[in-house]
Amino acid sequence: MTVAATTSASDRFRLCRSWLFVEGASEAAIAEAAACPADLLIHELEDFTPPARRPEARALAPAAYERWRAAGKRVAVRVNPLDGDGMADLKAVMGGRPEIVALPKVSGPEDVIRLADAVAALEAAYDIPPGSTALLPNIESARALRLTFEIATASPRVAGCLMASEDLAADLGAERGPDAAELDHARGRFLVDCVAACVIAVDCPYTWRDAAGAEADAYRARRLGYAAKSLVDPAHAAAVNAVLTPARHEVAEAERLVAAFEAARARGEARVMLDGIEVELPRYGNAKRLLARAAALASAGQSGHTPPP
Repeated sequence: MTVAATTSASDRFRLCRSWLFVEGASEAAIAEAAACPADLLIHELEDFTPPARRPEARALAPAAYERWRAAGKRVAVRVNPLDGDGMADLKAVMGGRPEIVALPKVSGPEDVIRLADAVAALEAAYDIPPGSTALLPNIESARALRLTFEIATASPRVAGCLMASEDLAADLGAERGPDAAELDHARGRFLVDCVAACVIAVDCPYTWRDAAGAEADAYRARRLGYAAKSLVDPAHAAAVNAVLTPARHEVAEAERLVAAFEAARARGEARVMLDGIEVELPRYGNAKRLLARAAALASAGQSGHTPPP
C-alpha cells in the first residue's frame, strides 16, 4: 500500500489552473508545451498516442519531463488502463519521476488501489521518495461518476479527479455541443463529490478550436466552482489561466466586502448590507478565500485576467 506524504497530495497542485494533455510521441508537441503558459503538462500515452507509437512515447518521457521542469511546469503522465498497456507505460516512465500519474477509464476505487500499489513498487525500484507520486483518476463513465467520492478517497495519493468530456458524453448517449450544456448535471455532481473528498476537481476539456468558446467554457466552469481545467489545445492555456485567476477589480471588491463585514462585526452586528446584498458569514468566507488564492497566485508569479464575455 502507499505511504501518505506529509503534505496532502491535492495541496501540492492547488495553484495549477490549466492542465494540458500533450501528444505522447510528438517531439514537436512536447517542445510547444514547454513554451506554452499551461501550469501543468500531462504526457498523454492513451488517446493522443496511437498504440504502435507508445514505445516511442515512453522513450521520450525522461527528457520531456526534464525539459518541462526546466520550463517551470508541473509534470504528469496519463498511462493506459492497467489491463492494457498501462503497466508497460508505468514501468517505462516512472524513471522520469512524474509528479502525477493519471489513469483513464477508472470504474471504481479498486482501480485506484491497484494503481497506487503499482506506483509504490516503482517508487521503491527507482529510489523515489515513497508516497511522493500523486494520482489523478479520470472519470469517464456514468458508473464512475456515481462513484467519484469513493474513487477520490481510495488512496491518500489522489490529488484530484479529472472529468473527461468525450467518453462521458458517449457513455451517456449525449449530443455534444460547444456550450457543453449536455454535461451540466455531470459537471455539477462531479464537483460536489470532489469538494466533499477534499481533492481537486479538474474540469473537462473544451474540444473545439475557437478561443472565444474556450474562454466562455472556462467562465462556465468557474461559475460552478471549478479552479482547475483540463485542455487539449495549448492555444487555450492563456485564456483559461486568466479566467481562473481573480481579477484586480474582484480583489478590490473582496477587500471592500471583508472590511465592511469586519467593521459590522466590530460594532456587534451579525451582518452588513453592501451594494444591496446582505453580507453574511458564508459570503465573507468566500471573499477571504478569493483574497487568499489571489495572493498565493501572485506570490507564485501566476496572474492575469481578461474581461468576462
